[in-house]
Amino acid sequence: MSLKDKLVSSHIVFQDSLDPDSPIYDVRGNAIKTFEAEGFPSKKDEAWKYTSLNSILKKDYNIFPTKKSTLDFKDVEHYFINDIDTYNIVFVDGIFNAHLSSTTHDGIDVCTMNSALTKSKYQQIIDVYFNKIAKEESLTSLNTAYARDGAYIYIPKGKVADKPIQIIHFATGSQEASLLQPRNLIVAEENTEVQIIERHQSLSDSPTFTNSVTEVYAAKRAIVDYYKIQNDKLDASLVDTTEIEQHGESIVSVHTFSLGGNITRNNLNYYQKGERIDSILKGVTLIEGKQHVDHNTLVHHIEPNCESHQDYKGIFAENATGVFNGKVVVEKEAQKTNAYQSNNNILIDDKATINSKPQLEIFADDVRCSHGCTIGQLDESALFYLQSRGIAKKEARALLMYAFANTVLSSVKIPQLKQRITKLIAKKIGVSIGFEI
Repeated sequence: MSLKDKLVSSHIVFQDSLDPDSPIYDVRGNAIKTFEAEGFPSKKDEAWKYTSLNSILKKDYNIFPTKKSTLDFKDVEHYFINDIDTYNIVFVDGIFNAHLSSTTHDGIDVCTMNSALTKSKYQQIIDVYFNKIAKEESLTSLNTAYARDGAYIYIPKGKVADKPIQIIHFATGSQEASLLQPRNLIVAEENTEVQIIERHQSLSDSPTFTNSVTEVYAAKRAIVDYYKIQNDKLDASLVDTTEIEQHGESIVSVHTFSLGGNITRNNLNYYQKGERIDSILKGVTLIEGKQHVDHNTLVHHIEPNCESHQDYKGIFAENATGVFNGKVVVEKEAQKTNAYQSNNNILIDDKATINSKPQLEIFADDVRCSHGCTIGQLDESALFYLQSRGIAKKEARALLMYAFANTVLSSVKIPQLKQRITKLIAKKIGVSIGFEI
């Protein structure tokens, strides 16, 4: 039985275990029909032209956790940004772990989607926001059909989250192969501010396939800073879909650091519904071996006087493959739009590959829009200059790579997170550098 057939047939059992009065009961039923009709995406689909999921779809994944795994904090402490005070929403094999978490309902709601979906006091928010901007496409619909839990973050009007929020998903490998489908909902009402850090982490070499969906709503003058750390094991694959709806004068930034894993696909879509909006998309990819990272982005400018800034840097070694497919759409009404898109890449080895496709679709005539792509190698003259100043070749190469990624790292607003990313990159390069960019 194929994985698709297994998921379709198993959903009947899953649906029977749910409350038929749930606000999303019918939504789940319609979603599995969409998945059944479309199936998993393939390279025949233009948006997936350079990324194949065939190798990971052949495994016999466990869809439902058969036992509850426990973790000691000391064993996973180093995966937290633990030198700052944060709220923590932690899941182990898809199940909320209260022992490792620190949630709140004091002024803001930082809890789980399971609570939001099953408790009546959250139903109004769920009715208004859940699954309203997520696209009806195969993997998103599969997540909607099966999602059990994830992060629920609600920032009421005028509130500022007093500390960052960490969302961490651990896969213990207690099953031979696991399919996880977390669902996150973040709602920032008018004049609010929140910082979020998200990480998916396998703790064993057992195959893990995570199909994650996040919906972010930013109301007028809301500020949302979202940071994604992707540094997983070689048997872990991730499809991470983030759908963002912005309203007037809001600022939403997403920084994605793709440093490890088997196949990683990031779908990041922004929809601007108001004026004077700023959308910020930045990413650093640093991979080796046969790792594969695909960034697929969309910024849809619908109304005038808005901005978007995309800056993605990629460094690829050995047989690694990178994909960047970025699209900016400017509607006829979206005059005075300022859209910038850049994708710059370095190929360390001859067998490394990057497929880059920056796109602009402009229907307005009074705009400032630019896009660009570069693919090259480390500057040999710069490398020679550093070596002539007494810096060893390995460290000189690392210096150039850090400088290359600096435009992304410099905009990280949480200093402790910036330090952690710097250390992760240094470890990937295999050097110890005693400075911070």
